[in-house]
Amino acid sequence: MDRDLLSHLPVVVAVARRGGFALAAAELGMSPSAVSHAVRLVEERIGQPLFARTTRSVSL
Repeated sequence: MDRDLLSHLPVVVAVARRGGFALAAAELGMSPSAVSHAVRLVEERIGQPLFARTTRSVSL
């Protein structure tokens, strides 16, 4: 794994723990769009979705 990918892993963990992008963003002091972007980068890099998304939450 490269450093850029590893730097996004705390964001992925926060989303999983909080169950949503907005809650993870508040915890991390980031915007929800920045959190979404970080997760999308990780998903693109590994070639798999990490979360099952609904309009209100995400889950592993």
